[in-house]
Amino acid sequence: MLQFQGTRRTLCDGVSRRAFLQVGGLGALGLNLANAASLEARESTHRMAGSGTGDPFGRAKSCILLFPYGSPSSHETFDPKPELPDVQGEMRAIASAVPGLRICDRLPRLSQVMDRVTVVRSMTHPYPVHGLAYAVTGMPTYTPALETLARDARHWPFIGSVVDYLERKPRDGDTARLPRNIGLPWLVNSKTDNPAVNAGPFAAFLGGQYDPLWTDFDGPGLHVAPKNTVGQTERFRNPFGGTSVDGRFHLSTAAELPPDISIERLRLRRSLLAQFDRGRGQLDNHPRLDLWSQQQQTAMSLLTSNRMRVALDIGREARATRERYGLNLFGQGCLAARRLVEAGGRFITLFWDCFGQFANGAWDTHQYHYPRMKELLLPGLDAALPTLLTELDERGLLDETLVIWMSEHGRTPQINSKPGGGREHWSRAYSVALAGAGIARGKVVGQTTRDGGEVLENPVSPKDILATAFYLLGIDPATTVPDRQGRPHPIAGTGKVRPELFG
Repeated sequence: MLQFQGTRRTLCDGVSRRAFLQVGGLGALGLNLANAASLEARESTHRMAGSGTGDPFGRAKSCILLFPYGSPSSHETFDPKPELPDVQGEMRAIASAVPGLRICDRLPRLSQVMDRVTVVRSMTHPYPVHGLAYAVTGMPTYTPALETLARDARHWPFIGSVVDYLERKPRDGDTARLPRNIGLPWLVNSKTDNPAVNAGPFAAFLGGQYDPLWTDFDGPGLHVAPKNTVGQTERFRNPFGGTSVDGRFHLSTAAELPPDISIERLRLRRSLLAQFDRGRGQLDNHPRLDLWSQQQQTAMSLLTSNRMRVALDIGREARATRERYGLNLFGQGCLAARRLVEAGGRFITLFWDCFGQFANGAWDTHQYHYPRMKELLLPGLDAALPTLLTELDERGLLDETLVIWMSEHGRTPQINSKPGGGREHWSRAYSVALAGAGIARGKVVGQTTRDGGEVLENPVSPKDILATAFYLLGIDPATTVPDRQGRPHPIAGTGKVRPELFG
């Protein structure tokens, strides 16, 4: 259901003078009469839609977003074209558990669980660039100049940050719950030779308190990855290719308790804060001030409770389970995501991130496409994703957990002549995969041309995927959030809910 607090104007530099002057009216909620009437009408619509047993609105208690940065080729994943050898290249296609659905022959385990998945083969948009921010936010247009400007004022908030913001009002028992917006395995693009962090998974104008809570990973890389580029002089032991069973996730240093502050001292600070809070009088009810108490609650919960650390502790799992996910960073990240869902996590994002060298990193296979797909990328995907879906299903969690595999764009039908082969950026047709929480099982949406280069039917945009995810999470995708000037922005941009994805 829509909550009016989701439309408040929250400034990252605190409570504005104008905000104080608006206490007591609709302005305190960031609403005018027209907006309020519109929200009431949409809420009424959802009440009626939700009365039917087949409507999946709000079915997702959790969401796991799997983001392979760099953009996988549909030809080597979910839309192979084996009838055109010059397009398909060195790989072929195999049958799956869904009659008529064929996927890449390097994904045999994944092929056996495709009856739990919907594949969208008709993804399309106009920006064949590494627009991570375009893919995961409602921003309507994009330019490559924004890719490494994480805090640029033109950015819109990350989907996980929007979920956190709209649900920020504490509920009973929230102090014992996990943070609503968690990022794995580390701050995106923080383990490469590029000092600029990629934009996208940040709260933008909602304020830094709604950024993901990032983890870190201490396992070593054991796999010497194929080269990214011809001119690469250093080879990297990439943990996405293999890591030690001793590797563990932990909270990033920003979330850890400073060594010189005891729990008792922290509780004393909380007592002083409580005394201050009691003295705020009428301001206690002001909608902007709940941000302070929320941040205090979140910090206190993380610092004094083991709940988050226990959920992240993949070492509590049996060795055989860890091996099924794959002893690599993506596999262990999927295992951690499953544990976070079981512990009550709301929105968990796992990035298959660049490591070592940023240029042509991760799934950005302009060069050495086939060595990297065969040795580094497809084996990790084929172990982790089917295990994650199977375990969620066996534990009764898949029907209430939305799983999304998507990236910035796709790759060209044409194979270039660079060393090891390569595919360039291509956004006119590519694939994503979704499962759980009302998503149809064993379905293909959309169709591409014979070479996979154009959409033939049912084009779907990244914004449509966001809108559909919000809907399944119980959030009206037409909801707006205010920027720093109080202007409303629709959380899914131009995206529309795609009911053809539902089962």
